Amino acid sequence: MNEENEREKRVEGVNSVEQKVDKIRKDEVRKALKRMKSGKAVGPDDIPVEVWKCLGEAAMELLTSLFNRVLESERMPEEWRRSVLVPIFKNKGDVQSCSNYRGIKLMSHTMKLWERVVEARLRKVVEFCEQQYGFMPKKSTTHAIFALRILMEKYRDGQRELHCVFVDLEKAYDRVPREELWYCMRKSGVAEKYVRVVQDMYKRSRTVVRCAVGQTEEFKVEVGLHQGSALSPFLFAMVMDQLSEEVRQESPWTMMLADDIVICSESREQVELNLERWRFALERRGMKVSRSKTEYMCVNEREGSGTVRLQGEEVKKVQEFKYLGSRVMESVGKSVMMIMVKKKKKKKKKKKKKKKK
Repeated sequence: MNEENEREKRVEGVNSVEQKVDKIRKDEVRKALKRMKSGKAVGPDDIPVEVWKCLGEAAMELLTSLFNRVLESERMPEEWRRSVLVPIFKNKGDVQSCSNYRGIKLMSHTMKLWERVVEARLRKVVEFCEQQYGFMPKKSTTHAIFALRILMEKYRDGQRELHCVFVDLEKAYDRVPREELWYCMRKSGVAEKYVRVVQDMYKRSRTVVRCAVGQTEEFKVEVGLHQGSALSPFLFAMVMDQLSEEVRQESPWTMMLADDIVICSESREQVELNLERWRFALERRGMKVSRSKTEYMCVNEREGSGTVRLQGEEVKKVQEFKYLGSRVMESVGKSVMMIMVKKKKKKKKKKKKKKKK
């Protein structure tokens, strides 16, 4: 935390979009509130979203007035800048290694509601590439899994090789340089007013780390996106979209879902070249490709197909990979993938039934 990877400083600038923005309307707040899930852990202000849901129309009046003041002044309440960081184990790797934990921030629910309102407005402006499946309307993990499965099945049926590299980014959210975030927002055509509003969300942010033995003293957070934030997934997808704009033209067989990237090609040499292009495009802007967790798989491999290297280091070759929660195998057809997807759907249905009860 608070560590930024080395990156190449940008020489080129980008024009800012100066335009008036409309006031926040009650229907925008109402839609954002509907998207907020109940029963979630509260932030330092101890105000759960259920409070606003119970207050009905009175809450709409109060929140709309509050959000318009924040929008106009470009300054949110100081209480929203505080958070509690809870380390969550990723369920893989050594339990005693800090790198195998993901930090989730418990933030003010009212702050998250404000983020939802801002996100809805940004979505009307920002356009994403077709390869981006993460947090996009009418797209989901199931679509990404299905697209990869269909591609692999076609190459199995045609008895042709398909080379896939599953790219892992080290501490993806934590390492996003904020200067790159502001640049990507402006390049995406976001009005300068909203750029300043998002910048304000990251000013003077402070947190404490809570663990089994207690919690630390409060400290500043000056690098990366907020883990657990309602707006962060959208901002991260936007940054990835902008940083990969040029490399996607040379590597069209690529799928992205947040920080999960799959690069595919018909030849080992080409997938290796495309992996290096992605590494260069991301690392020059402060992101970091994990050498130990990035993995390579070949479908219908022939003898002597070789291995893939990244900057001279051999990428781990696997026969199966857990992609977005589903096992992808080099030699198994539809059955495994479909079973895993069906299990996911059944779990979701069970959760919905429990909520109804």
